[in-house]
Amino acid sequence: MKIAVFASESNPFCKTGGLADVAFSLSSSLARKGHEVIFGLPFYKNLKLGKRKPKEIGSFNVSLSWRRQEARVYRLDEGGVIYYLLGNDYYFGRDALYGYPDDNERFAFFALASKALLKFLSFKADIVHVHDWQAAMLPCLIREGEKKDPFYCDMKFVLTIHNPAFKGLMDRFYLHDYFNLDDELFFSGKVRFDEMVSTLKSGIIYADKITTVSPTHRDELLRNDGGHRLDGVLKLREADFIGILNGIDTEEWNPSKDKNIAKNYDVKTFEAAHLRNRQDLLESFHLLDQKGPVYGIVSRLSWQKGIDLIAECFSKKLNENCNLVILGSGEYDLERRCEELRARFSEKCGIYIGYNDALAHKIYAGIDFFLMPSLFEPCGISQMISQRYGALPIVRYTGGLKDTVNGYLGDNENIADGIGFNDYNDSGLGYGILMSDTLYRKKDSLRKCQENALNRDHSWKKSADAYETLFESVVS
Repeated sequence: MKIAVFASESNPFCKTGGLADVAFSLSSSLARKGHEVIFGLPFYKNLKLGKRKPKEIGSFNVSLSWRRQEARVYRLDEGGVIYYLLGNDYYFGRDALYGYPDDNERFAFFALASKALLKFLSFKADIVHVHDWQAAMLPCLIREGEKKDPFYCDMKFVLTIHNPAFKGLMDRFYLHDYFNLDDELFFSGKVRFDEMVSTLKSGIIYADKITTVSPTHRDELLRNDGGHRLDGVLKLREADFIGILNGIDTEEWNPSKDKNIAKNYDVKTFEAAHLRNRQDLLESFHLLDQKGPVYGIVSRLSWQKGIDLIAECFSKKLNENCNLVILGSGEYDLERRCEELRARFSEKCGIYIGYNDALAHKIYAGIDFFLMPSLFEPCGISQMISQRYGALPIVRYTGGLKDTVNGYLGDNENIADGIGFNDYNDSGLGYGILMSDTLYRKKDSLRKCQENALNRDHSWKKSADAYETLFESVVS
């Protein structure tokens, strides 16, 4: 198949969240399966190119109503995927990817340039795969704006929703001003949301299939209490809406080859290596080994991630024989609460405010339990990385956390590969911590759960197979 991917970010060039990981890993996995994959991406000012040198291959004009802007096209090959970087200094020559008052106009330009790029390249795609609100208008632009153009007529569209909280809302008058589309699309309700235009809703209506990043998150989005108010339109497309679990980069996260950890290992050599990696981790944070479980966090320090619950529970837990290491940054109040833990328990608790990739690897390899009590989590990758390293995740059952963790219940060590709980409160996380204590004392059961975690297959192959099957069903 000929697959065209459009997204506002992608590893290894630019990243603010999981979208970049998914867009790159899925696209490169499909390319390795033999499909012809191109990727349209804004050419941001601060794109991380390293020694790569994109080649300019041409340009074309893009009209946003009365405005005309040039789109310069650069080619770059990465991971078996041909990237086409869409350059425009006015829209993309800025320090950050998002957060500007004219973001709607910037990504309207991106969507219009993406449509034109297909024709510029003469790339008659079988599947056009768009991600989140920044690219979600593209199916509508083609199906409503290019009805009579045979070049576009056979293209099929798949939308992947990563973050439903951002809907691409804009004034209804921009439907014509930005996209040169008829107001009837607004009055008919096809693109209307809260008396505004929503590019994300447009994508849901016009795509042939819609996906999101885990089966449980799909079910949550269909509920009126968990759908970010998209449940109504998603129910209209329920038969075409599926959840496909993300994977992780198993080359980057590979304890048998990881150069950042003190001792490499696999499932057979885990036990001895873990002692060395635990020692190295605690030394990195200048902590004394309390001869109990070591807990770890690698996360944005935000309310969504349950950091407030962790701070509350460990203000008591750290009175016992255990260690806690924290890597992350985020909300000031939560950073301060973590710092207070370190001040109270300086020999037991270590904190690194910011992000350090090498240290993140050390944490996954050296801890016993990974804390992820999220309020919501569409998919999550940290719990899968921790399992990859034999660290058992303690998670709240929501979204992808429910889909990826088989919780220990006291007698199910043959299948358990983590610990789970339901209630988002101190009692819920307290139960998870209590179960970790129980499991830590039962060394044979602990070892079996660690083996289960290490044997989990979280590679992108399974996800790519599911997307390939979906794409084939759409074009058949």
